[in-house]
Amino acid sequence: MTPVFVFCTLILVVIAALWYALAWPAWRRRRIVARSFPPEWEALLDSRLPIFAAMRPDQQDELRDLIKVFIAGKTYIGCAGLDVTDEMRVVIAAQACLLLLGRPTHEYADLHYIYLFPSTFRATREVRNEIGLVSTESRDLLGESWDNGRVVLAWDDVEHGVRNWHDGENVVLHEFAHQLDSESGATNGVPLLYTKAAYKTWAYVFGREFEALARQDPHSPSLIDHYGATNPAEFFAVATETFFEEPERMYAHHRELFTELSTYYRLDPREWQRRNAPRETGTGKLSAP
Repeated sequence: MTPVFVFCTLILVVIAALWYALAWPAWRRRRIVARSFPPEWEALLDSRLPIFAAMRPDQQDELRDLIKVFIAGKTYIGCAGLDVTDEMRVVIAAQACLLLLGRPTHEYADLHYIYLFPSTFRATREVRNEIGLVSTESRDLLGESWDNGRVVLAWDDVEHGVRNWHDGENVVLHEFAHQLDSESGATNGVPLLYTKAAYKTWAYVFGREFEALARQDPHSPSLIDHYGATNPAEFFAVATETFFEEPERMYAHHRELFTELSTYYRLDPREWQRRNAPRETGTGKLSAP
């Protein structure tokens, strides 16, 4: 081989690598978005996502596109004998993609696998206490978000979340809020924000609200689930659940927190709640004792 041939070959390889890294993801996404939205998926959105009918047409269109990209790029794995169906894929994708509406995002690009258990699952792991001693801990979980491209969910609790949209508890919103939180490189309750100034306001509002929740009696009534007092990451996830499911009450009682979340998510779920009267339809979150 001549030096010229070798040089040209190297140039072609570099061009191909650059195209694959930079242009191919956008090209692939355009092809996925161009596909028609399956009628059976549309029926699932109408029947299983309580707020879908109350969304603006442009939001509905965006959600359909996000769902197509999400399902095409994630692998669902059934655990403990569970057979994963299209209904499960769409119901989970629809809720996860609510967090992406109107936002500049890489669409959970670092997430690859969604593990589904039929119901509450038990997780065992090593934990280190404040003096460095390591022990084994087992806990019953409804869901868990990992920073290695995996989310684990209990399907019966996923169903509970969509059937009871206005109770402020939703395991999919919770675990995918953790995924957004981890985009910054650390799951610490501070996701990637849009400006440097936004971090200062976020720290002040979230820090004050977290400390107030931590001071409360854990058995007292609270709009924001007391589980959010575990740490700032859990507080962000729990606050996200409340923001999407009980926006009017959050605005009334935690207005600055609502405003921070509305700015971050670039939407106001009160609009959906007002158009659609409450109705019933057919790092991890602990199960209820």
